[in-house]
Amino acid sequence: MANIEPNPVNPVSDAWNTVASYSSYAEAQTAVDRLSDERFPVEQIDIVGSDLRLVEHVTGRMTKGRAAAMGAASGAWFGLFIGLLVGLFTTGGAWLGLILGGILIGALWGAIFGFVGHAATGGQRDFSSTRSLAAARYDVIVRGGHAEHARGILQREGLSGTA
Repeated sequence: MANIEPNPVNPVSDAWNTVASYSSYAEAQTAVDRLSDERFPVEQIDIVGSDLRLVEHVTGRMTKGRAAAMGAASGAWFGLFIGLLVGLFTTGGAWLGLILGGILIGALWGAIFGFVGHAATGGQRDFSSTRSLAAARYDVIVRGGHAEHARGILQREGLSGTA
């Protein structure tokens, strides 16, 4: 017959203790920074975001011309890198020609790939955007039995959050 404990040991809850919760990452970062200023062992701290959501910020229309221009810019950077890399093994005036040639060829191919790549979508995504993850709550969690010490520091400093 198995001996079952009435309250089984949960290593996660035993190891982690939420000392404060904040609505923004900046607030949680400020709390950890304050703990660091107080010589608290910050290597025992985690900031955990909960209730994640994807935020996509639309930055503008994407046309074939804009896709080609963005591809050209990206290709020019790559061409500059290749030109500099090959230029390391060149002496004299040919070095500048390699860099300029790399930039021009990279921009040309980048523009072609940008144009063709956007045209291939068939108008399915005619906008550009940036994506980020955002959390509804940020918990400052302390491991290793230091939770009460951290709570005391944060309460004394007026940064106790909502834990």
